[in-house]
Amino acid sequence: MDRFFLVITISFIMCLILSPIIIKFTKKLKASQPVYEYVDMHTKKSGTPTMGGLIFIVGIISTSLFFLSGQANLSYLTLAVFFSFGVVGFLDDFLKIRHKQNLGLKAYQKIIFQLLISLIVSFYAYFNGLIGSSIYLPFTNIEVNLGVFYIPFTILVFLAITNSVNLTDGLDGLAGGVSLSYITFFSLILFTVVISLENLGVNPQILNEYNNLFLIMGATIGSLLAYLLFNSFPAKIFMGDTGSLALGGLIASLNIFTKQTLLIPILGVMFVVSSVSVILQVIKFKLTKKRLFLMAPFHHHLEKKGMYETKIVVIYIVITIIVGVICELMQIIFF
Repeated sequence: MDRFFLVITISFIMCLILSPIIIKFTKKLKASQPVYEYVDMHTKKSGTPTMGGLIFIVGIISTSLFFLSGQANLSYLTLAVFFSFGVVGFLDDFLKIRHKQNLGLKAYQKIIFQLLISLIVSFYAYFNGLIGSSIYLPFTNIEVNLGVFYIPFTILVFLAITNSVNLTDGLDGLAGGVSLSYITFFSLILFTVVISLENLGVNPQILNEYNNLFLIMGATIGSLLAYLLFNSFPAKIFMGDTGSLALGGLIASLNIFTKQTLLIPILGVMFVVSSVSVILQVIKFKLTKKRLFLMAPFHHHLEKKGMYETKIVVIYIVITIIVGVICELMQIIFF
């Protein structure tokens, strides 16, 4: 536990120092992302630099690598996945900046890159003795074996969460704040799981792996705390796809490698709201040529209804925290 808080502190300080440097660098390169024309509420944000995800990507990876010890294969792979999705996002942001319009990688190109990463990780997890094809039912130690269906299921999870976090990244501090809340409560849940597994006499190798993943979460908490000081309203920098895709990959990896995959749509309910609102909007428009929401994702609908940006962000974070508290309590009671 002492190492966990030490990791939070060091990653926080590192990103606190790194943030002004990256902001200055991106401004110098004129690395600003053009704002969508139809998001009229955000025209004043035009010119704000993007690729801010580099701040916490550097902070999380460097701090984690310094503290990881012993059996840490799952942690190294988690960081590799985190970095890989960040690279995909970086390419997308780079093309948007280069062409001076909000069109980066084509949709099919993004999906191909995401599928490739997800496919590799899914096969690794399936054939890894510490993971296999089983997942826990939420808040229990009951495992369900998915067999060969584990691979397509895991791929779907990666695609769903990475794109959901990406869709949530639409307001200052929104994706970062919800991700911070998610990771914080997931670390508490994992801590409860580790204690329970120790009492059950589980393989010490698994516990060592989980303890290292726990440190990555600490690095994430510290890094995002520092980043949000510069990304909260009014944002001095946006995380861009560089950050949102990386965070999605990180969240997916942490849940998959600890067999807590089914916890994602529960604890990540606000990510679900973002993606489902877009899906419903598209279906409704295809069928009736009418829109279900004034604008999707849902946080833009709330903006169109006149709700202040900062209030929307607070609501999303508070709901995630409330769900997190309930999840932790249920984990303690039933696991």
